[in-house]
Amino acid sequence: MARTPGSRAETTASALRREALRLIARHGYAAVSMRQIAAAVGVQVGALYAYTPDKQSLLYDLLASHMQALLAAWAEADDPAATADDRLERFVRLHLRFNLARPEAVFLSYMELRNLTPDNFARIEAMRRSYEDGLTAILTQGQAEGSMRHGDVRLTGMAIIAMLTGANTWYREGGRLDRAQIEQEYLTLVRGAVGIPAGALAGQA
Repeated sequence: MARTPGSRAETTASALRREALRLIARHGYAAVSMRQIAAAVGVQVGALYAYTPDKQSLLYDLLASHMQALLAAWAEADDPAATADDRLERFVRLHLRFNLARPEAVFLSYMELRNLTPDNFARIEAMRRSYEDGLTAILTQGQAEGSMRHGDVRLTGMAIIAMLTGANTWYREGGRLDRAQIEQEYLTLVRGAVGIPAGALAGQA
């Protein structure tokens, strides 16, 4: 069968992102060279520059792709017409499902920010702020509806995201709790953090 035009380039580009993500997550950005990435992909190092100008651009692409996918997933999962409690449940479940399935990307998103140039850092921070704004809007709505009672909205939102993302530091497939149980436990914790009574539960996702 003849190869579909462009399929080889797409395969190499995909392998480049996959191997760069794996190597940087394992060894750290500073310790990984383009030569190492090329060897993992199975191409000459010069061939990589057809897909990325340099290692900094590659790191930015990995972090930006992760945030863009997360923002798109949240846009699809959210229902602005729903109650704040229902939207909060959607946010908690989406965040856990998305991040637990991508441990290496999440690790890079937090541990390798310091290695971005100032301009690239600002772009990633803007995307992160956009995601945080989604949760802030839910918490503000909850206060207006009277269903949530908490302190500073921005601080509460950042604390919730930190708590949810923390699951990636200890979660292991096949552990004591499966993902559905983890979602429910975290949902209970988050609802408690924003003052939703234990008996006031939204529908199960």
